[in-house]
Amino acid sequence: MKRRFTEEQIIGFLREADAGLPIKELCRKHGISSATFYKWRSKFGGMNASLVSRLKELRDENGT
Repeated sequence: MKRRFTEEQIIGFLREADAGLPIKELCRKHGISSATFYKWRSKFGGMNASLVSRLKELRDENGT
C-alpha cells in the first residue's frame, strides 16, 4: 500500500494542531479528512520523531 505521508510528516501535522491551528484548517491545508486526522492522532499522538523512527525499525525487523 502506498502511503501519501510519512510518519514524520504526520507527527508534524499533529504538532501543528497542538500549536493551536484549528483542525478544520489543518485538514484543508494538507488535503486530509478530519477522520484521517483523528485516526492519526489516536495512533501517533504523544510520539516524537525518535519514537517514530524506532517504530519503523521494529516493523522492518519483524518483516511487517
